[in-house]
Amino acid sequence: MAFDSLSEKLQNVFKNLRSKGRLTEDDVKTALKEVKLALLEADVNFRVVKQFVKDVQERAVGQDVMNGLNPGQMVIKIVNEEMVKLMGSETTEIQFQPGKALTVIMMVGLQGAGKTTTTAKIAGKLKLKGKKSLLAACDVYRPAAIEQLKVNGNKQGIEVFEMGDKEKPATIAKAAVEYAKKNEFNVLFIDTAGRLHVDEEMMAELVEIKEATGATQTILVVDAMTGQDAVNVAQTFDGKIGIDGVVLTKLDGDTRGGAALSIRAVTGKPILFAGMGEKLSDLEQFYPDRMASRILGMGDVLTMIEKAQENIDEEAAKNIERKMRKNEFDFEMYLESMKQMKKMGGISAMMGMMPGMGNKMPDIDTDAAEKQMARTEAIIYSMTPEERSNPKLMNPSRKNRIAKGAGVDIAEVNRLVKQFEQMQKMMKKMPGMFGGKRGRKGGFGGLGKLPF
Repeated sequence: MAFDSLSEKLQNVFKNLRSKGRLTEDDVKTALKEVKLALLEADVNFRVVKQFVKDVQERAVGQDVMNGLNPGQMVIKIVNEEMVKLMGSETTEIQFQPGKALTVIMMVGLQGAGKTTTTAKIAGKLKLKGKKSLLAACDVYRPAAIEQLKVNGNKQGIEVFEMGDKEKPATIAKAAVEYAKKNEFNVLFIDTAGRLHVDEEMMAELVEIKEATGATQTILVVDAMTGQDAVNVAQTFDGKIGIDGVVLTKLDGDTRGGAALSIRAVTGKPILFAGMGEKLSDLEQFYPDRMASRILGMGDVLTMIEKAQENIDEEAAKNIERKMRKNEFDFEMYLESMKQMKKMGGISAMMGMMPGMGNKMPDIDTDAAEKQMARTEAIIYSMTPEERSNPKLMNPSRKNRIAKGAGVDIAEVNRLVKQFEQMQKMMKKMPGMFGGKRGRKGGFGGLGKLPF
């Protein structure tokens, strides 16, 4: 995540606070100096940092905190609350027109921020909520921009309205509004052209589109990797055309990410979504409280649960559970469980949401774990269906063939087969784990112990 470095530094500060039985005013001031430095290094706006530290200090040096049973925890609680406040306190959603009226959303931003992909991502999310969206291709300048929108729209099952690259963007947008109303769409997304930098020609075109369509919402897409520049871009767009909300992209990158902590405070505009990857499903509703928890290393269990509900195939999960109850544990279950984990973002994404884990886990190399999972997958795909269901068939010649097919050393195949057999034995010893009166119902049971 973009806040890896910031999260690590803040957790070190909090570790020192927790180790003290009592806190003095100097302890708090020293800790907040380190917090201030960490925030500035994360490229958070310096005025925002100054006000943030001031607000925390005023609350933290109060009598109730200093004389409390656990002053260190109280200071951490205050930092968390002020960080939530900084990012907007409450979750803000897209505002739709009442009844059957068409909601026209103009998507704006600089080139390279991920605007076109984000447009399709949001439309896909709204489709899951029963909204019928139309995408209008109004970027007539960037090569393949129209085709990119059509490809992404097709993947999401969303219709795209386009008139080629010869018409004026405002003309296309206006025609799209008429088409959307005629065909009873709920939402129209206008994918506008970006530029490498803000210029007057660009702004004039956006104003023209807004006036031609009567856009009800203007959403700015900014690249979190640009740090403080993202805040400056947001201020400029808001001043020139007016924006209603922001989408931060590339928050999964290893960057400073100060934009997320600055945009709301500087512009007064809410962050609506956070882009956490390149896949069309990698878009999260922005929850200030959950983001603060992630930054402070407290995890984000609610988002993890929501991801599971959205991505896990319920029928596949039930099938795995049925097999476990009958002690029919096989390599096909390995494959299915790995597919489910990938849908949720992989090991690193899941671990990053676990309380106390953060994205920098001292004892777990998530990159190595992901690579090992890929190798395991390759080994299983190199097996025949019979070998997947019955590892006892694995003689040396079969193992050699599987190793060559997967591009791994035969030792890795032996290791996987051995782990598999140990797991089978363990499950046979614990029949009550998945069935019977004492058995636990629901869920994946012991899947969490699979040796990926």
